[in-house]
Amino acid sequence: MRFGCHISTKNGYLGAARTAKAIGAAAFQYFPKNPRSLRIKKFDHRDAERCAAFCAEHHIASIGHSAYGCNLSTDQHQRQAVIDCLLNDLDITNACGSIGTVVHFGAYHGDDPLEGYKRMIDTLNEILFKWDGDSFILIENNAGKGDQMGLTLEELVKIRELTERPEKIGFCFDTCHAFAAGLWTGTNWTEVMDKGKEIGYFQHLKVVHLNNSVYPAGSRRDRHANLKSGQIKLEHLLEFCASEVIRELPLILETPSSDSYSHIHEINDLKSWMPQTS
Repeated sequence: MRFGCHISTKNGYLGAARTAKAIGAAAFQYFPKNPRSLRIKKFDHRDAERCAAFCAEHHIASIGHSAYGCNLSTDQHQRQAVIDCLLNDLDITNACGSIGTVVHFGAYHGDDPLEGYKRMIDTLNEILFKWDGDSFILIENNAGKGDQMGLTLEELVKIRELTERPEKIGFCFDTCHAFAAGLWTGTNWTEVMDKGKEIGYFQHLKVVHLNNSVYPAGSRRDRHANLKSGQIKLEHLLEFCASEVIRELPLILETPSSDSYSHIHEINDLKSWMPQTS
């Protein structure tokens, strides 16, 4: 098992990888560029390549996370900006040797939800037609705030199947989002796992966002909590981590971090709770 957290790139991509090693993380997530903008970044290829070499040497997995504004179901006005932004992220994550870049399942607020799915498929097709690197687009499940798209494993699997290059798409499972959506209640992981196996979801799952939830199951409210202080019981989170479809994946904390309880503390706690991990 590879526990890690989100790490700043203020000291560059190599700097983020070095920070991951220093805090005892076997994986880390980073923003390839400003997460609040769709602008293209001219990045330092040497820094990215050094990051890739460092991670390979120290057996550290890395994952990018695309800008918050990358809505795969956006309208024509912003669609090209989203496409260009994600292609730029894929270039960066590929150079960094990362598994891929996480992007949220599309959001659509119109009258016909099918239009939202169609836009998402069209956008993915255009991106992947232009992309020939090794990094994946990693589609993340939604919590349900504001719309009803991307709350089920079936939706993620079907969107992937309907694209023209599904081999370039993987999945990111967020535990807080799944809990908020009512997909996972804490006590039904066996049923979720069996369904995911049946429809082929876990075959393409590449990374996990390991977060507790401030709000109860089915609340459709997305707010992350530390693993030992949220609405999901710790025993259920640890059962999830140890399950056969999860335990070999990078598990990334996106939880609150402070001087009194930092990600270093939380990663060390995870290692003590599950001592067979690296």
